[in-house]
Amino acid sequence: MGVLPELSKAVQEMDWILPTDIQSEAVPLILGGGDVLMAAETGSGKTGAFCLPVLQIVYETLKLLQSNKQNKANILSKHSSGQMKLNVYDRTDAMAIDTNGLLCQSRDPGGWHGARANRGVKCSGRYYYEAHVTDEGLCRVGWSTLNASHDVGTDAESFGFGGTGKMSHRRQFDSYGEAFGKGDTIGCFLDLDNGSISWSKNGKMFGKAYDIPAPLRSKGLFPSVCLKNAELRFNFGDSAFDFPPPNGWIGISSCPETNYVENTFKGKSFTVHFYFYKSKPNAPLALIIEPSRELAEQTYEQIKKFKRYLKDPCPRECLLIGGANSKQQMDELHSGVDIVVATPGRLDDLISTQSLLLSNCRFFVLDECDGLLSAGYGDMVSRIHKQIPKATADGNRLQMIVCSATLHSMDVKRLANKLMHFPVWIDLKGQDSVPETVHHVVCLIDPNNDTSWKELMKSNKHIQTDGVHMKDQLNPNSSTPELLSEAVKLLKGEYVIRAIKQQNMDRALIFCRTKLDCDNLEQYFISMGGGPNRRDSPFTCVCLHSDRAPPERKANLQKFKNGDVHFLICTDVAARGIDITGLPYVINVTLPDEKQNYVHRIGRNGSGDQSSVNGQRKSKHSNLLYMLGYSKQSSA
Repeated sequence: MGVLPELSKAVQEMDWILPTDIQSEAVPLILGGGDVLMAAETGSGKTGAFCLPVLQIVYETLKLLQSNKQNKANILSKHSSGQMKLNVYDRTDAMAIDTNGLLCQSRDPGGWHGARANRGVKCSGRYYYEAHVTDEGLCRVGWSTLNASHDVGTDAESFGFGGTGKMSHRRQFDSYGEAFGKGDTIGCFLDLDNGSISWSKNGKMFGKAYDIPAPLRSKGLFPSVCLKNAELRFNFGDSAFDFPPPNGWIGISSCPETNYVENTFKGKSFTVHFYFYKSKPNAPLALIIEPSRELAEQTYEQIKKFKRYLKDPCPRECLLIGGANSKQQMDELHSGVDIVVATPGRLDDLISTQSLLLSNCRFFVLDECDGLLSAGYGDMVSRIHKQIPKATADGNRLQMIVCSATLHSMDVKRLANKLMHFPVWIDLKGQDSVPETVHHVVCLIDPNNDTSWKELMKSNKHIQTDGVHMKDQLNPNSSTPELLSEAVKLLKGEYVIRAIKQQNMDRALIFCRTKLDCDNLEQYFISMGGGPNRRDSPFTCVCLHSDRAPPERKANLQKFKNGDVHFLICTDVAARGIDITGLPYVINVTLPDEKQNYVHRIGRNGSGDQSSVNGQRKSKHSNLLYMLGYSKQSSA
């Protein structure tokens, strides 16, 4: 599969002898540079399927940059040669310049980034150069002194002409010429004999734009550019112009030595690999978004295990989740990070404040994508994708990986069509697929036939309900819809207890629709002698949902994984790919609104040598207890 020996050694120590089906399909495709959507059951190895190739490519990129010293020296020598080109030292951080010094690019959609040439002109002469727009975006080209801002045309020592058809000086933008964009060639004229600046578009002259103040003529003016999410190629006269200037004008590269000015900006602290860019410590190569903190922690821990034998350099990972120490997270970011695993809320905050930069991002991974979209993060995902450069600093295309237990959602398909580049679909389970070894058992709750709820209501020894019918007249001798609805809710708590006793359950996930339902069921278990601290009770349990404090959520999940408690009562936050092995039962006290969430709930069951699983479903009065069972036997 092309996986590094260091990674293979790490997974072998985890008892991963052979790759799973999803890993066999996805790993080679990701290593090959393609966009991938993968669908497979929970527990099938999806996390490894994207973490292993992402880790490998990040490591290889870091290794290449580390060992590229000789190449750097050669390129520095080339950029120090006498040929006229853009100066790699005289530019902003997000401005990339190719090894020839003639092609520049910035993929930051939120700001302007600029550069100047390595040579300018002064005193006398009439000079010309061309700038050809090679991609969509906003450009501004012109002339500036070495003291000027890289944002051309916004101060007293620079003059610019922008793609919106505006000339600019001292941040004064006035209409001039015509708008321009991809495919257009802009001619830049500097007449030091008469003290004027002008521009043309595709050979069409626009006339004088500015008079040059006398002090600037002797100071030296340099070809300058600033871009916003755009790309542009220069011709300073060393090759034939697309639109040669009139007689009397010469290409600026042919300026006599008596009139040219050397750009004095020098330096050595930048990374070299095809495109030049200044590497920021808080600009990771890979970004992985998870819908919940539990999943983010799980993926983060897997990455730490996989990278055990990757040395010199060792990829640095960072976990960004809500509820954690924000100062510690900021310190980690600014000390250097290569792979970020994050939840949406925390990630959005850090990106919006530029504490986390996307300028070097090569991998954009959405785990449990349907969960992210159903939670309303679709716009945020699109916004982040728009900010990531589509071509990375080393010339590679951005890779996007989307994975989930279910991909047959129109929202996922729309996102793939909008953001991904000819993605390969890997679907190993089909639409609405559930493990064949899961047995589904339905327990009918009929308050008309089972009237034990009346005694429960009188005795007050029952589960606390959600209070929807608190203000209704609930007369046990009537049969109003409100009374029957309340009766079903009371019986559900009893049926959960009966199911646990009848099946002798000692380990199960119990799903409820709301956080309040989870809290009420937990309190009911406590009233039965259970709870988080009663290991000797058959009803020992913990609760997991988003209203619980992060440390409590983490501790509760770990208690269940360790077998310290029998039951984990949770909302769908726990159904999203959390690694819980050896699970024999699932009880659905209420069915989810979306069928793909049902697949997530039961996906971890039926993949091992367990005996049965329990769940639930609703009907007109929410009166079905739906029990799922995994068994090697034919009976449910």
